[in-house]
Amino acid sequence: MKVYNTLSGQKEEFLPQGDEVKMYVCGVTPYSDAHIGHAMSYVIFDVIRRYLQYRGYKVKYVQNVTDIDDKIIDRASSLGISTRELADKYTSSFLEDMAALNVDRPDIQAYATEEIPKMLEVVQGLVDKGHAYPAGGSVYFRVRNIPDYGKLSHRNLESMMAAESAIGGEDKEHPMDFVLWKGAKPGEPSWESPWGPGRPGWHIECSAMSLKYLGNTLDIHGGGQDLIFPHHENEIAQSESFTGVKPFVKHWLHNGMVQIGQEKMSKSLGNLITIKEGLGKYSADALRIFILSSHYRSPLTYSEEALLAAMNGAERLARTYSRPSPEKDRGDRPLLHEAYQDQFIAAMDDDFNTARALGLVFELAAAINKAADSGRNIEEAKQMLKKLACDILGLTFKAPEMLLDAKYIASVYIAVYQELGRVPAYNDENDAEAMVHDLVEVRQELRKAKQWQQADMVRDKLDEAGIVLEDTPQGTVWRIKR
Repeated sequence: MKVYNTLSGQKEEFLPQGDEVKMYVCGVTPYSDAHIGHAMSYVIFDVIRRYLQYRGYKVKYVQNVTDIDDKIIDRASSLGISTRELADKYTSSFLEDMAALNVDRPDIQAYATEEIPKMLEVVQGLVDKGHAYPAGGSVYFRVRNIPDYGKLSHRNLESMMAAESAIGGEDKEHPMDFVLWKGAKPGEPSWESPWGPGRPGWHIECSAMSLKYLGNTLDIHGGGQDLIFPHHENEIAQSESFTGVKPFVKHWLHNGMVQIGQEKMSKSLGNLITIKEGLGKYSADALRIFILSSHYRSPLTYSEEALLAAMNGAERLARTYSRPSPEKDRGDRPLLHEAYQDQFIAAMDDDFNTARALGLVFELAAAINKAADSGRNIEEAKQMLKKLACDILGLTFKAPEMLLDAKYIASVYIAVYQELGRVPAYNDENDAEAMVHDLVEVRQELRKAKQWQQADMVRDKLDEAGIVLEDTPQGTVWRIKR
């Protein structure tokens, strides 16, 4: 297995320290709803984690939540609520989004406000070693002490100075020194420290959490490309200076940015589509297919056309998986589904090439449909499809219920049963998918009884509700009209 390491700028053989892969991914700052750019990062690292587990590794996955930050303080102040209330609200919102996208929870979700003691330990250690200095109630890191500062972003201190000319501060020894501990301002949340009340800087929390939960050297550290400098650069400087151990991270993995036009999607630019908005239009499988259809290091351009294509692809896969096998296999040779698995592994072993892996999933689905059409048993191949698409890529093959108008489906459901002179068989009017399945079965019974007019009535009613039926040799499948 080879992965691209941002630090070396090339693909390297993936060699974790042991059977357990130590993996850390930077989490969210919860001051508003998470957007599609966040979805890209967490879906990608969810798939990487799933694939490593599929390949036999144990994975210990840690992700932080920056629940105290300038942006949280400013937003809470503007809303007239506490920072705790704001952070809790949007952390819950983020976790709901991740669950809706079928992103597995990390083994440890660490919150900045709960890890202050470890941060103070690291900051004090850096001061004791001469790598940091207190000034004006804050503590700053001395970048000039680090000869290889800039090695991750492949820049030197002089070029950073030119690019970051606005960075300064009368308390700093050098303009590029960064804050480890921020002295408290009136009215802001603060914690006691040897240097007075204050709160942690952004960079120190990730070093403290990763050192606490994963040790001095991580196998994988992930995040968006926008975190390479200054966040991850500063993590390296302070972590290696504190422990004296190099490297802090063996493999740095950074995903590309979601773009709208030529600009990255971000809260600060205000050009974002939230995950909730995305899930209001498209299924979770569609969003995952959209994200995984591009290599993780490449930029991803958001467009309605791309999402519609992903939606159609998700529905095709779900229909394939729902196809029944013929009662008797008329094939004279096996469907070589294991060959798709081998090619899938080869693609994922090449720097987690999900675009190629996803393409193979669709190729396998096409082969399954062709085999089913020719009367061959497809059950083993369908289980292979599920393993690759669901267990590893995180798809669910579930119908996008959020796109079904449950209230309208319920009215259609009742109307059909009334017209047939029957008592509705299903009582839960909130479960649109179950009602559609039941009506499909009712229509099949009517067709078997050669009650064609009534069967057509059921089809027409479903069509009015936006449900398309497709009759196949193995049965009827349904999909949402696009």
